[in-house]
Amino acid sequence: MKLSVCVPTYNHERYIGQMLDGALMQVTDFEFEIVIGDDASTDATPDIIRAYQEKNPGRIRAFLHSENQGPKEPREFAGRNNVLQLLKACKGEYVAMCEGDDYWTDPLKLQKQVEFLDANPDFAISHHNVLVTYEDGSSEHFFNAPDQKAVSSIEDILEDKWFMATASWVYRNHFVKHDFADWHAKAAAGDWAVIIQLAAQGKIGYFPEPMGVYRKHSAGLSNVHANTNQKFWQNRRDMFENVGKWLGNRYDAVISKTLARYDEQLSLFEKIGS
Repeated sequence: MKLSVCVPTYNHERYIGQMLDGALMQVTDFEFEIVIGDDASTDATPDIIRAYQEKNPGRIRAFLHSENQGPKEPREFAGRNNVLQLLKACKGEYVAMCEGDDYWTDPLKLQKQVEFLDANPDFAISHHNVLVTYEDGSSEHFFNAPDQKAVSSIEDILEDKWFMATASWVYRNHFVKHDFADWHAKAAAGDWAVIIQLAAQGKIGYFPEPMGVYRKHSAGLSNVHANTNQKFWQNRRDMFENVGKWLGNRYDAVISKTLARYDEQLSLFEKIGS
């Protein structure tokens, strides 16, 4: 299998159909599968997935869990186990990520990104711009700035920069043969943990054209992973420290600056709380 589309979903009945339509409309010269994991949704999401499976036999592999895979605590880790199981279930040479409430708008998205990675074996990840929309009616905008670099590296990520919308990832399937790093299980920012491990394998290529939509709404995890959440800040700081050790201290110059910024922010939390 050339590519697996990885789709974690939970209570996305309003969105999952549009996500699946965006995947099924992809025009490619290679085979791809859709691997979807529903984390025991309490709405109609599983029924919608079943209906799509019936219409697209053999294309969609669905894991419709009857119990939430957890962990329940801490809340910052919500959905973690469903995602990790899904990543391991993806058997394609490449993996494209798209959470159940986001969707793709360009029918050639997968073809473009796979062609790029095929032609550039020193790149581990490809990403693109997306449109960010808001459920509350806030003004939409693009995820990436006009000056987003065409080529990035793990050092950019270790500087605590986040420039890859999850719905834009296509990456070489490192996890089909390798376990997750030991520090991954302790990291609340699961998307960061995945990308750091992938970026350690090669460069990151960027397509400036928007090829998808990232929805922001009240049920999204970004509301838990907030700048006001002291526990999350401490966890992120710990993650960067653990990553530095995992990388053999080769990036200490970069990581030390990142840790200093987190220490400064954490000290402000302490002052506010005292």
